Amino acid sequence: MEKDVHIQYLKGVGPARAKLFSKLGVETVGSLLRFFPRTYENWKDTVSVFEAPPDTQVCIKAIVAQPPEEMRTRSGKLLTKTTVTDGAWVMTLTFFNNRFVKNQLEEGQEYLFFGKVQDNVYGGREMLSPRFVKAEGGTGLHPVYRQTPSLNAKAIAKCVRTALDTYPSLLQETLPERLLTQYRLLSLRDAIEKIHFPQSEDDITAARRRLIYEELLVLQLGLLQIRQEKNEGTANSLQTDFTKEFFAMLPFTLTNAQQNAIAQCVEDMKHTKPMNRLLQGDVGSGKTAVAAALVYSAVKNGFQAAVMAPTEVLAEQHAKSFAAFFKDTPIRCALLTGTLTAAQKRNIKTALAAGEIDLLIGTHAILQSDVEFSSLALVITDEQHRFGVEQRAKLRAKGCSPHTLVMSATPIPRTVALVIYGDLDISVLDELPKGRKPVRTYAVDTSYRPRLYNFIKKHLDDGGQGYIVCPLVEEGETERVSAQVLYENLQKKEFRDYRVGLLHGKIKPKEKEDVMRRFASGEIQLLVCTVVVEVGIDVPNSSVMVIENAECFGLSQLHQLRGRIGRGSRQSHCVLVSDARNETARNRFKVLCETNDGFRVADEDLHLRGPGDFFGARQHGLPTLQIADLTTDSRILHIAQQDAKQILQTDPGLDKKEHAALRTAVAALFTDIS
Repeated sequence: MEKDVHIQYLKGVGPARAKLFSKLGVETVGSLLRFFPRTYENWKDTVSVFEAPPDTQVCIKAIVAQPPEEMRTRSGKLLTKTTVTDGAWVMTLTFFNNRFVKNQLEEGQEYLFFGKVQDNVYGGREMLSPRFVKAEGGTGLHPVYRQTPSLNAKAIAKCVRTALDTYPSLLQETLPERLLTQYRLLSLRDAIEKIHFPQSEDDITAARRRLIYEELLVLQLGLLQIRQEKNEGTANSLQTDFTKEFFAMLPFTLTNAQQNAIAQCVEDMKHTKPMNRLLQGDVGSGKTAVAAALVYSAVKNGFQAAVMAPTEVLAEQHAKSFAAFFKDTPIRCALLTGTLTAAQKRNIKTALAAGEIDLLIGTHAILQSDVEFSSLALVITDEQHRFGVEQRAKLRAKGCSPHTLVMSATPIPRTVALVIYGDLDISVLDELPKGRKPVRTYAVDTSYRPRLYNFIKKHLDDGGQGYIVCPLVEEGETERVSAQVLYENLQKKEFRDYRVGLLHGKIKPKEKEDVMRRFASGEIQLLVCTVVVEVGIDVPNSSVMVIENAECFGLSQLHQLRGRIGRGSRQSHCVLVSDARNETARNRFKVLCETNDGFRVADEDLHLRGPGDFFGARQHGLPTLQIADLTTDSRILHIAQQDAKQILQTDPGLDKKEHAALRTAVAALFTDIS
């Protein structure tokens, strides 16, 4: 395959335009060819000037009736005007700050004009800054790309055409012939040609099917290769199942979903192939109890276990939870975080290496090279999508092919889980502990705030507790509510007769711990806070939450915040306060008011935001997809995953000649992923 060429060396680009392409993420000719249109404009079906509906994108075939005339506005801006006719009606065209149009439109020539037709003040019809091409050969589907003010779709399409004609060798076939034949797919060259310059809707469909399949196949090959263990087997298989012994110690009965998940995991851990399982469950569904049962069995079999969380707050909460589970057992637990003193860290590491610690809980500090286990058999990561692929591999490398359990309180849509955790078996906790009641959720505007405060007081007077969540810590230039200001006002006014606390990320760790302890004990009745409460506080007595400026939070984040209440037997209520009237905010609120099902929330969030935004920063190990859509292409995703597994079964390194192009494509897709 020919080596890729920097975009500036493509004819018609040059250094200046290359900078514009760079803003769109296009650095090379190869990346330009895979810079796919986001949609298409239909220039095939033309309408007359008279029939054109107002404020609707249409295509009109018309002859330029008079030469374009330039003029200046009072502010000095350039205006260019002309009239065109379709043979029956005349229409005015007005262009703004376009010094080229005068020479591009010739009197007496026929063109296609694409834009919105509107009625002008003189009773005639007008188009403002329409796009246009000569009528001869101009009809068809025109690609529309992401663009910059100085680089429009027409210019991009022209560069793509030049690239196709000049560098055909950059489009050597990626897929093996057998897959092209099996699925009746277009060749890569034909697919790229048709995706950019389709002659029909069928061309677009065929090109997309080929390119989506290829992208998802390459993605699955890369992810499966990353996950391939150096050692196929493990020496950590459990000889005895001690979970019934663990159940007998509990002061409560586990749900059927918890018991099923534990049974599935133990069955995995009895085998010589390492367990690789995802445990998904909504906030409060009892994932920690499942993890504790597995840790108990692993330690009783003579092994060590590790639990890694993304934040110190969550790691500390896990440490307390596991300590409570194992308080009447000989299991030795330790917490390793970055805030410990050097001496404390040294003592923990020494004891761990000597086998004197059975369970190590911590943050990224566990990944340090001098953290050594004597017999690590079980690795548990919480909220794993917040860790990079390399970090997860480092933790696994602390033992000899240990069993892996991935826990997520952020319900992940099945299509996304299939991509990120494609080789993991999935256990779902879809049953809340006995006595839990679904949280009732409401969306109101700020005019309801006085009534809300009375509503909160009623809950506090009945012995409950509550939260008011704010988007800001301190007062800013926007109208958003800040935790600091609201806390001070409520203390002095509406809630002066109640015990109010303040919690946000800028508070010192010791003070934060004190506030959380006082809230958990009931000393604080109402906690004014920021999203720091998204994880780390479990107060079953909390029964009401008000989220200010709810439009500032994502759908999944709102659901996570809501999960802080409804953990006891009280009926709980979550109120979303917002004056936002945009469709995105309304859709979010509607979903939350209709359901407590975290998986439905996650699916809706994926639809609203897309997979990139769904995960935030690229910590999830998922490359950027150019054409595939995880919300709509799940069927192709399933097929691609099965094909990827079959390919790697016979050719783990993609070393065969027929897979050479796939190996190159995998390397290119995963260049920026760590």
